[in-house]
Amino acid sequence: MGEKTIQDINARIADGSVHVVTAEEMPHIVAELGPEGAAREVDIVTTGTFGAMCSSGAWLNFGHSDPPIKMQKVWLNDVEAYSGLAAVDAYIGATQMSETRGMEYGGAHVIEDLVCGKSVDIHATAHGTDCYPRKVLDTTVTIDDINQAVMMNPRNAYQKYNVATNCSDRTLYTYMGTLLPNNGNATYSAAGVLSPIFNDPTYQTIGVGTRIFLCGAQGYITGEGTQHDPSNNFGTLMVQGDLKKMNKKYVRGATFHKYGVSLYVGIGIPIPILNADIAKATAVTDANITTNVLDYGVARRSRPVLRQVTYEELKSGMIDINGNEVTTSPMSSFHEARGIALELKESIRKGLFYPTLPVERLPNEGVSKPMKQIKEQPTVADVMASRVTTIKQGLTVEDAAKVIMEGNFNHLPVVSDEDKLVGIITAWDVAKAVAQNKRDKLDDIMTRTVITADITEPIETTARKLEQHNISALPVINNKNIVVGIITSDDISKLMTRR
Repeated sequence: MGEKTIQDINARIADGSVHVVTAEEMPHIVAELGPEGAAREVDIVTTGTFGAMCSSGAWLNFGHSDPPIKMQKVWLNDVEAYSGLAAVDAYIGATQMSETRGMEYGGAHVIEDLVCGKSVDIHATAHGTDCYPRKVLDTTVTIDDINQAVMMNPRNAYQKYNVATNCSDRTLYTYMGTLLPNNGNATYSAAGVLSPIFNDPTYQTIGVGTRIFLCGAQGYITGEGTQHDPSNNFGTLMVQGDLKKMNKKYVRGATFHKYGVSLYVGIGIPIPILNADIAKATAVTDANITTNVLDYGVARRSRPVLRQVTYEELKSGMIDINGNEVTTSPMSSFHEARGIALELKESIRKGLFYPTLPVERLPNEGVSKPMKQIKEQPTVADVMASRVTTIKQGLTVEDAAKVIMEGNFNHLPVVSDEDKLVGIITAWDVAKAVAQNKRDKLDDIMTRTVITADITEPIETTARKLEQHNISALPVINNKNIVVGIITSDDISKLMTRR
């Protein structure tokens, strides 16, 4: 068959004969009719995704005050927006946190409040000029009082995302949610079969100028998203749309416990079925899409890959990691993604939405580069004391007191007969035990859940552990749980002073 054109498809929308299906329906149609038959039968496949998309924000123009001000700094509900532009333009980023409420409220919540029609307080300061004499401004606005309110998101709609789990022995609070210790859970994101980019992985119809469903309004793709990585199936999109026309259902501010703020964004992209190749691509299923399970317990740019899984496995609610069953949970909403694909399907059927082809294709090859760093970051090995005194499990408090006094230090790791770390005591623990006349075995007073460091760990990671747990030293262990050193907050402070 000859290829359809976008004009052919839009003519069918106009006369009511267009055949639209969602990306969930298409695999069955292609299986039954084959790609050629499916391309004859179907005109458009709709996709959808609804998830936390941190790289989001909105441009706002407030209009000029009287007397006028050139805003140098501006806050919306106490959340700072970027104002290094002309006088009364500002960009509110989704992840910026409130200066008084912290991560409880942020830029994402400001954007949601605006879409909901709520009032937002503006506070702005300036240095004052002859043409902009005002130095301070305080007012309250709603979205109707603003000239332009344009959602402009540098990186949305990730093609897929890595799965997060945590092999360490402590709970982690991340942008992938709370990760329980010892692989207690695994979280994932992206819509799988409904993923817009996975339904057009060679970017034949998704590109600059493609009209999309953006949070209930009609928006556009304006380019490849930042960190676009199509060679590794991690493509991203840069999008924009009119905030004033958006539906609050698809714009949701969120706080990730002990991590920060993000914005849930709903995106749907129609894929015009112009030929059999495009039809075949839209037959992708959850079983076809694989992604990596990463250990977020390693706080490095390149985290260990534990295994590969399919979205079909992830959506089953359980995956196997190192022989153990681990519960999986999504960070994005497949229910809402499905709703977006269906809503877009209905809009097209009713002649309310006409797809467009890109005026410029997005690159389907290339990788995202890591940051160039001109200085090597110090690791625990650069700072730790490698001559560390330990004490055997089963000895007494009095024995520990003697060792600490002779060594003139504060932290004493406790090890087993096999020299494996089993606990730690401090000079304070000993002094307290003596005061309470507890002079028997160390086992009664030692801390058994020991926070440790790895010899290759960056100093920043170690410093965060010390801060989080309000402690002043960490035993450094190897992969056999043998103590090979100790690092203290004083060691890190001295390093920072030298730098």
